[in-house]
Amino acid sequence: QQQGVSIPAPKKPTGAVELNSAAQQELDLLPGIGPAKAAAILEYREQHGPFLEPDGLLEVPGIGETLFGDIADYICVDAQEEDP
Repeated sequence: QQQGVSIPAPKKPTGAVELNSAAQQELDLLPGIGPAKAAAILEYREQHGPFLEPDGLLEVPGIGETLFGDIADYICVDAQEEDP
């Protein structure tokens, strides 16, 4: 016997979101990041190149210390090895 309608759990990324390869849809899943901030992250990445550290996200307009603290556990940056 089924009671009512089940409410889906809040959307959260299933693993760490890699900032340099994530698509807008993946970034949008991060807590507190909506479509506008996801687009800002992609634009920043396009203009400034790959993020070297997760806290590089603080340079993106609209992302402050509090929001960064909320998503820090959900993001990562793969080390970008450059050929000499």
